[in-house]
Amino acid sequence: MSDITDVLGGLVSNVVAFLVMIVLAIATFFVTVFVVDQGAALAGYTDLSGDFVVLSATILVASTIIAGIMNQ
Repeated sequence: MSDITDVLGGLVSNVVAFLVMIVLAIATFFVTVFVVDQGAALAGYTDLSGDFVVLSATILVASTIIAGIMNQ
């Protein structure tokens, strides 16, 4: 019986960790979109399309996640 509870406990902890990582990734993406947008405004790019802001934020967040995975 102890083996089953160990497996279920590991499964629950993995699901919780997955959900926390998804929430943090979404929050980080929104913050990065804000930072990229404000940085572009400071640099004088006022007519910047939203597509490029989202693309820049996506690249930054994805590279951060990949770098975090590789450092484990």
